[in-house]
Amino acid sequence: MLKYMKSDALVIIPTYNEKENIEAIIKATFNQEKDFDILIVDDNSPDGTATIVEKLQNEFPQRLFLENRKEKNGLGRAYIHGFKWAIEKGYDYIIEMDADFSHNPNDLIRLYECCVKEGADVAIGSRYSVGVNVVNWPMSRVLLSYFASKYVRLITRIPIHDTTAGFVCYRRNVLETIQLDKIEFVGYAFQIEMKYKAWKHKFNIKEVSVIFTDRVLGESKLSSGIIKEAIFGVIKMRFKGLPK
Repeated sequence: MLKYMKSDALVIIPTYNEKENIEAIIKATFNQEKDFDILIVDDNSPDGTATIVEKLQNEFPQRLFLENRKEKNGLGRAYIHGFKWAIEKGYDYIIEMDADFSHNPNDLIRLYECCVKEGADVAIGSRYSVGVNVVNWPMSRVLLSYFASKYVRLITRIPIHDTTAGFVCYRRNVLETIQLDKIEFVGYAFQIEMKYKAWKHKFNIKEVSVIFTDRVLGESKLSSGIIKEAIFGVIKMRFKGLPK
């Protein structure tokens, strides 16, 4: 039997109650032309998401990994857990992706190649770099997301169209440079803070136009508290500063 060679790229998928989507998103990721490894960071889902992943690990040994966290304390904390794991394991490229197919696994190779072939340190799967590419969202949410990114760009002066995007490929040295233990925010503002700090460190950030499709199965994790954190978080980032 041939031994699987570890990929240079890891896809981190945070989960909480994603039993309807998790098997399909894992298999779609492994079905790409390029080999990606996957790390599922599960926040103690009561619906058995982790159990499904554990069974799939028998089908994808040495490619599919699972980290179980004891509590649900924010998307940002889940990603930081995954980032530290990826750095420890020596992956060169680390990609954030949602479990609900709002991010198309077919775009993984485009983000990866933006870093590998085009020299990006951070490649963002952007909904707003070329028009507005959002499918199945109510207009109120499209406007909220679009103008939130405009607002962030206005306040922080960061030259990015989709500042709240959660489909992102990082070179390892970006995550090693940003002090992950000093990341303050956990929701939408976490995504903004990561991009802001990468920009402040003068890393090369590029946007790759993607189509974002709202989930069909499962429930959205967006809340008013997450939105408020983003609104007030960017003001702090701009005027009070954040540790790099």
